[in-house]
Amino acid sequence: MKCNKFLKGISLSVVWITLSICSVSANENAAEVWRFGLEEIEGSVQDIYAQAFKRKIEDKSQGEIVVEIYSYGMLGESEDLTNLTANGTLQLTHASVGILGAQIPEAQVFTIPYLFSNNDDHNQAVLANNPAIYEILGNALIDQDLRLMTLYLEGDMVWSTNKLIRKPSDFAQFKMRVMNSSLVIKTFELLGATAIPMPYSQVYGSLQAHIVNGQTNPIFSIEEMKFYEVTEYLIWAGQQKFTTSVLANQAWYLALPAPHKLILNETIEELTPYIFEQQIALNNTQLAAIKKSKPSMALIRLTKKEQALFKTISTPIRQQFIQNSGQPGQRLLEALDKALATEK
Repeated sequence: MKCNKFLKGISLSVVWITLSICSVSANENAAEVWRFGLEEIEGSVQDIYAQAFKRKIEDKSQGEIVVEIYSYGMLGESEDLTNLTANGTLQLTHASVGILGAQIPEAQVFTIPYLFSNNDDHNQAVLANNPAIYEILGNALIDQDLRLMTLYLEGDMVWSTNKLIRKPSDFAQFKMRVMNSSLVIKTFELLGATAIPMPYSQVYGSLQAHIVNGQTNPIFSIEEMKFYEVTEYLIWAGQQKFTTSVLANQAWYLALPAPHKLILNETIEELTPYIFEQQIALNNTQLAAIKKSKPSMALIRLTKKEQALFKTISTPIRQQFIQNSGQPGQRLLEALDKALATEK
């Protein structure tokens, strides 16, 4: 097995849960069970995706396959889900590219500031179909016993803060919670903030206790985790879009019977336009919910001129990415720049 890097991160509690799942699976004789791990809670974008996936797979297989969904927290943190998929305990998982980038440097390409175009239809088409992604990133994941099934957007990364941020100097003495991604950490340091990586589950309490002064996530996440309750501003800076992947265990995928593999691949393809529309609707609905719950929340959309300042100051991140990921990463970045440039 090549997943040793991933296995090092599994906590004792997750190992206990793993053993429990394996014990239960030994008694599952009526149907083949596919276990799907989520980085997010019930009702989230990933949950909407997984529930639709479950309905389609179970319907198409006519009861031959049962999909079990494990929401955020049931099997540990995001890193644990990737570990469990690499070792075959889970068959499928969501893995955000920032988290995935800790082990697969090429995956951090999607965290480069201002990489994407302003046309999300085009962005999603590139994520779903660009061959360079599935060759370069796909091969890197195979080396970790993982298979890249698809990538999709979950919405704009919005800064929720307790201070108005309109220019880089506003980040002075500001502590921003970030995911544990070296490129994201470096980005906010360049912008002038102190970047503090911490688990998703600790963000609300850290905002409430002023351990951090802000965080960044899509609107649906800010609403469902109630981050808006402990911040005063929502700021659309255009810096990044939350990008997630669907991963499978590589050995499991290769061993699937041909009919089941066909069902899986067809379902993944069918869900691409579905989840794109669903995430737009959910982010709009949750923004309305935030406005209703907290009318005083300030909604700030940076102008193109303001965004340009942040884009310029964060330009060194591109070279840092190439340094971290080498020639494969450079090829991937060049391919994405070319594919996305038509809609800039």
